[in-house]
Amino acid sequence: MALETIFSLCSGLAMLGWLGLVFLPKSPVARELLPSILIPVLLGVTYAYLMLSFRGEAPAEGGFGTLAEVKALFSVDALLLAGWIHYLAFDLFIGAWIVRDSQSHDLRHWLVIPCLFFTLMTGPFGLLIYLLLKRLSGKPLSPITT
Repeated sequence: MALETIFSLCSGLAMLGWLGLVFLPKSPVARELLPSILIPVLLGVTYAYLMLSFRGEAPAEGGFGTLAEVKALFSVDALLLAGWIHYLAFDLFIGAWIVRDSQSHDLRHWLVIPCLFFTLMTGPFGLLIYLLLKRLSGKPLSPITT
């Protein structure tokens, strides 16, 4: 399968999870099954395939020890795609946690939607916004649990 096709399929799959979190936050399928289990597993399998299949194409100077080494790894399109899928899977997983956590603390969903948008677009910044919202709402900043 072409890398562009894998990119489109994985991005669409992740978007399906995000749409469920925004528009069907009370549905167990949209809140738990899709974004916390099914979609991350499918993205994880795709990630593993890319990492295992194309690792040999990584430049010798590629690695994780310096920014230059990471840049060299991402010069291989398949490994760049694997990095993108990494973002898709983990950001969606955190988005699902945000929805579940906000419901367990009785935060209004319309206040959480901007946090979800920023988590989709900027990962850690969206999580930070949610944690600030939670704190400003007088809710405890408890450890991340399900």
